[in-house]
Amino acid sequence: MNSQTRIAILAISPDGQAIALKIASELPDVKLYTTHQEKLSEAFTLLPSLAEGAKTLFDESDVLLFVSAMGICVRTIAPLLRDKHNDPAVLCVDTTGRYVISVASGHIGGANEWTDRIAHILGAEPVITTQSDRQGLWALDTLGAESGWSSETAGCSMNAAITTFVNKRPVALLLEMRSEGTAYLERTHPEHVDLYYHYEEIDQSRYDLLIAVSFRLLEGLTIPCLYFRPQLLHLGVGCRHQANPEGVVAHILSDIRAKGFAPSAIATINSIELKRGEPILNELSQHLGKPCHFYSSDELATIEVPNPSERVATATGSTSVSEASALAASQGGLLIIEKQKGCLTPQSDFTYSLAVAPEGLPHGHIEIVGAGPGDPELISVRGKHFLERADLILYAGSLVPIELTYYAKEGATVKSSADMNLEEQFALMKEFYDKHALIVRLHTGDPAIFGAIQEQMALFDEAGMSYHITPGISSFLAAAAELRSQFTIPERVQTIILTRGGGRTPMPEREQLHKLAASQSTMCIYLSATLAEEVQRELLVHYPPTTPVAVCYKLTWPEQRIYRGQLSELAQIVREHHLTLTTLMVIGDAIDNRAGLSKLYNDNFKHLFRR
Repeated sequence: MNSQTRIAILAISPDGQAIALKIASELPDVKLYTTHQEKLSEAFTLLPSLAEGAKTLFDESDVLLFVSAMGICVRTIAPLLRDKHNDPAVLCVDTTGRYVISVASGHIGGANEWTDRIAHILGAEPVITTQSDRQGLWALDTLGAESGWSSETAGCSMNAAITTFVNKRPVALLLEMRSEGTAYLERTHPEHVDLYYHYEEIDQSRYDLLIAVSFRLLEGLTIPCLYFRPQLLHLGVGCRHQANPEGVVAHILSDIRAKGFAPSAIATINSIELKRGEPILNELSQHLGKPCHFYSSDELATIEVPNPSERVATATGSTSVSEASALAASQGGLLIIEKQKGCLTPQSDFTYSLAVAPEGLPHGHIEIVGAGPGDPELISVRGKHFLERADLILYAGSLVPIELTYYAKEGATVKSSADMNLEEQFALMKEFYDKHALIVRLHTGDPAIFGAIQEQMALFDEAGMSYHITPGISSFLAAAAELRSQFTIPERVQTIILTRGGGRTPMPEREQLHKLAASQSTMCIYLSATLAEEVQRELLVHYPPTTPVAVCYKLTWPEQRIYRGQLSELAQIVREHHLTLTTLMVIGDAIDNRAGLSKLYNDNFKHLFRR
């Protein structure tokens, strides 16, 4: 569904033209055609003949949508159909706009996806008859492409694998890497599919099909296998100047297979800049359909390799070409084939090495997840998915609602970090990490805002551990929602300051509250309820005493309380209601302000919303 998709809509009648115009109003660069001459809209191109016009559109379009009776659509395209890999996606909308039907090229051509999208535009019912869609199963023939994986089969055809899968025969799913694509498979695998992370654990006698996300060639297969090949391998190549390429490509790829790796998982071909244009590299690039990347001798000289060569250093300025360039391309990966030498004909010396990107290495992963402000439903969908898959959930004690840990899968370990110091937390995560487990470190709000994750990430970096951050909804956003306020008001306030008072953690001199207050922005002050007197005094240096304030306790929790007042009353509000922890103080004219009107919906700004 990219912006370059060529979409043609063919409407047969005036009613069909009205529907076509409605669809075109929501999609960019749609071309409209009709065979009906009466009251012809200028938006349409008139086709002199339905058969000839449809033939041209069939060849020139990625999506061809008929607004007509189904019979007209089918009889028109029948002589034009070739195969699902080359035909456009063909859809049919009835002239009442009630049904959108996927006619041809459902998965490969995207007709099923477009059927859903067009149905949403019209408020119509999508009609998709593909068996996997009807059963809510994966579309195996497009599943890999959606994650950037190539696919290949062993012991069966793709169609045979699909038939086994949609008929719900027993299937084993092997995941030898972690990515968004594998996370989707983990989350959505149907009941007849069993999940594995280690090939050796699979009892193949129990299954009719193996689906493997792997860059390896699996030994000892006794059942059909559908491989999805993540593009994780990086090939490094060195060679004599103008070396004869005859047989070299076949030799390298055969040797890679013999060592148990799939050439179809190769993402890049790499070498030193001096080798740009070499015939061996050109043939490898052409054969694999992969780009060649070249590195300077200075770049490669900084990379530590297991097999350095002074002879290579004399010739190139770097002690390695094949190993160093493969490692450079892998961006922190590992050599899985060290330097291999070859010479098939006189004066045709070459070397090759193979590295795998970090995602393909067997290790654990730590996901730092923002839990949101309190309401368990305000965690992100991505964060919830991580909680559902995690082997260990380490959550920030009473600051995080216990209900969020209820998303944990059966058998997961769930622990509060409230009574653990940093070293104990790290040791626990490292223990699970070394078992190749998925760890979720659950922090309140958004981890980047007063989240205390800096020290943890420093330890992860030092240990070379894989980690990532899933952002969360911060309490200042929850405050705006609960106060029904827009914290930026046109021509009044356009800045939001997130800060804290200077308590046990001193504030930098340039960030003293009275200095920040000079802008009279919307100010959200965290972790400072016990400093309310000092906060009020500093803010009054620049804010008027009547400036609105809102003191928000446990936003979005069941115990939530919000107290409104003026800046001159701030300390009194905090004191009288005994507020200490989990309190956010909001100060500024944006609170409850309805005076400023946004110009975004002015006619002069409508272009911002057009496609």
